[in-house]
Amino acid sequence: MELALVAAAPDLALRSANNGFVLQSAALVLMMTPALAIFYGGFVRSRNVLNTMAMSFAAMAVVSVLWVLYGWSLAFAPGSGPLAPFIGDLRWAGISNWMETTADGSLSQGAVALFQATFAIITPALISGAVVERLNFRAWLVFLVLWSTLVYIPLAHMVWAPGGFLGSGGLGALDFAGGLVVELASGIGALVITLVVGPRRTYPLHGAPPHNVPLILLGAGLLWFGWFGFNGGSGLVAGNLASLACLTTNSAGAAAALTWMAIETWQRGKPTAVGVATGAVTGLVAITPAAGFVSPLSALLIGAIAAGVCSWALQVKSRLHLDDTLDVLPVHGIAGLLGTLLTGVFALRSLNPAGADGLIAGQGRQLWLQLQAAGFTMLWVGVGTYAVLQIIRTWLPLRVSDTEERQGLDISAHGEEAYNTEFTG
Repeated sequence: MELALVAAAPDLALRSANNGFVLQSAALVLMMTPALAIFYGGFVRSRNVLNTMAMSFAAMAVVSVLWVLYGWSLAFAPGSGPLAPFIGDLRWAGISNWMETTADGSLSQGAVALFQATFAIITPALISGAVVERLNFRAWLVFLVLWSTLVYIPLAHMVWAPGGFLGSGGLGALDFAGGLVVELASGIGALVITLVVGPRRTYPLHGAPPHNVPLILLGAGLLWFGWFGFNGGSGLVAGNLASLACLTTNSAGAAAALTWMAIETWQRGKPTAVGVATGAVTGLVAITPAAGFVSPLSALLIGAIAAGVCSWALQVKSRLHLDDTLDVLPVHGIAGLLGTLLTGVFALRSLNPAGADGLIAGQGRQLWLQLQAAGFTMLWVGVGTYAVLQIIRTWLPLRVSDTEERQGLDISAHGEEAYNTEFTG
């Protein structure tokens, strides 16, 4: 009995350490959605800041509920029959397995479920940035339910669930923390919803500068902070892999911010605060799929490349007059695609045995697998998002009226103002 107790103690200690680490990471990732609300809120006109932020908070509420009811189970339960590679079943509905441990016994399923809930929350919240200042808030609530259920949950299963169609048990694509599931999915979803909903009434004739740049910087800083949980926690282990993911995350974000500053200095003569924030986010996005598979030096290259490509993509978007209001496609979609492909270039199995060798290790096949997975993701999300929007518009208008848009969505949708300039004695 004494020997058994001694043998069990390290396992219990390891499980406790991993649980604590993953729960802490979940808290960091959950904080990223309010951080996103602050970041987005700084960009829009002052009469729309509350509505913009409320869209992110609505995602926290709606997705959290559906994740408990069926989302966790459909996304991560094994599933059965020919659909098993594409969707789970309802055996874990209500997160009924929260007290069980993972297959290797190192972690509570409840901790994993909470951690994954935060990813499901922030992904549609990212999409909201494409159509702020004109989207009907009631339609947004319905979109959260349908898009999360029909698009996000199956994609998460295909990439991350054991035996999923795109992941290690299927195609073999690598996505450490959401380059496909979160970043590319939100970018393609943003492109489709932008095209379907249409541009703002005054776009592109009357551009509006950000109403509060300090909010943008505060939001970007909190996002950078939260990304340590986003990427660092995705290995689900409190050890060297988490250290690697955090190192690569910080390295890519810093390299991208510096590169963006250099680009703006070359183009305009001086770097902007908004550019520094945007650049950092592009690097953080691009490293997301690669964080646990590449070295810190490779992360510097990924961040720098992402800043250069995404800066160019922003200029192309502007020339095309695509009213993706807060640049979700170039910053998240393009950077997510780039990071997914660069994972196939810089990945080293010596850093993470669960990964694979990429092009720099002489294995070009992984780059081809990454490209296939990205192509499938774009098709899945593009078609799924369009279908969801067509369903919604059969009984709800997707956008507000011209009068409501001119008035501002804070008043028309919520009956509130962000900044009350009246003082009463």
